Amino acid sequence: SGFNHIGHMDTMLRGRHQIGHYKEGEEFIQNVFHVLFQIVTGKEKSYLSICWLQYEISKVLQCLQAKKKKKLKAQGRKSKKLAKNFLKAPDNRNNLSLWKLYAYLEWLLGNTDDARKVFDTALCTAGTGGLKSAQLSSLSLLYAQLEVELLESIEGAVTSRAVHILTKLTESGPYVPYSGQVLPVNVLKARKTYEHALQDYLNKTSVSDQDQISDTDQLVNLIGCYALFQYLTVGIDGAVLIYTQTSEKLEASGSQKCENTGENFGILNFPTALEAVTLLHTNLLRFHMKISVYPLNPLREALTEALKRYPSNQSLWRSYIHIQRKSHSASKARRFFDSVTRSTNSLEPWLFAIQAEQMRKKLTEKVQRADVGEIHCTIPETGLTNRIIALFEHAVQSENGTHCPLLWRMYLNFMV
Repeated sequence: SGFNHIGHMDTMLRGRHQIGHYKEGEEFIQNVFHVLFQIVTGKEKSYLSICWLQYEISKVLQCLQAKKKKKLKAQGRKSKKLAKNFLKAPDNRNNLSLWKLYAYLEWLLGNTDDARKVFDTALCTAGTGGLKSAQLSSLSLLYAQLEVELLESIEGAVTSRAVHILTKLTESGPYVPYSGQVLPVNVLKARKTYEHALQDYLNKTSVSDQDQISDTDQLVNLIGCYALFQYLTVGIDGAVLIYTQTSEKLEASGSQKCENTGENFGILNFPTALEAVTLLHTNLLRFHMKISVYPLNPLREALTEALKRYPSNQSLWRSYIHIQRKSHSASKARRFFDSVTRSTNSLEPWLFAIQAEQMRKKLTEKVQRADVGEIHCTIPETGLTNRIIALFEHAVQSENGTHCPLLWRMYLNFMV
């Protein structure tokens, strides 16, 4: 019992309720974690703890999206208890990835001060690896990103807690919690350090296979920290410049590596590094547009370029749909979806094209049924329905679409 219920279909609505985690499927997943936890040891056990905590955080995020306060409270208690138990284990006391997830969990639950204490504790005990430590950079980047999200505008951000975190990371000394000010001389030193560190990484020519993954993570964290630092101290143009320059450099090195397939040129995992950097770039542009006036075109261009290259990246598609909702003309987006679906076998472009049209249909119906009494339907709404059905038909005929249960369920759901 429960096997057929595993997984949740975020795109489906049942009545007014969004379908969440099913009880039987949930029990099954918990059992898998418990059984595995008794079998594995050492590094594998730490890795399993991270996966389990990430899964718990996904449930907290779901409660937040559905705005279920009661459920969020109960889920928060359970997840925090689990996180604390993990951190009590002797092997995990210095595991920065677990500390990072625990602090993020506290932040999501609205306990900002507690989350800051956890972040500060983790940074103080992390030692002095500075920019050379991938875990430390990752921890500092998340902490700074969360702090930036609290800012109402970028003016005066030079003395913010986020800048303090990012400057301390470059000093390779013990971390000191934020005291309310950041010295301009430290900001200048930090900028120089970031610049040199990034140059050193991009100029690396040979990397052993086992170092490639941590190197890729490290490069992405470094670019993220440096760009965010520039955003807070110089402005959006400074950050965008770093993203465009590093992307160009990574692309050039990637193509050079393909030509010299015989030799291991540059950081091995270039495509993943490039994809992660693109994601950071588009997310920063989206955030900046939220807190200040900025044209939409740079973000639209960055997203269309990225999606041509990574047609199965769901986060990029979500951002693309989000910005297209603001546009009254659907033709550009439709042409783009059409061109991407023709050039790739991925199913994501089909699913998101369908979702975009369904959102448009919902919006049209909402406008048409504005006066509650009699329904005045001015425009007969058949065009969008037919378009959505045509999209479903094409999608289920594609090789991957034929075998995708989610797509068939969405199609059935729409026809009903």
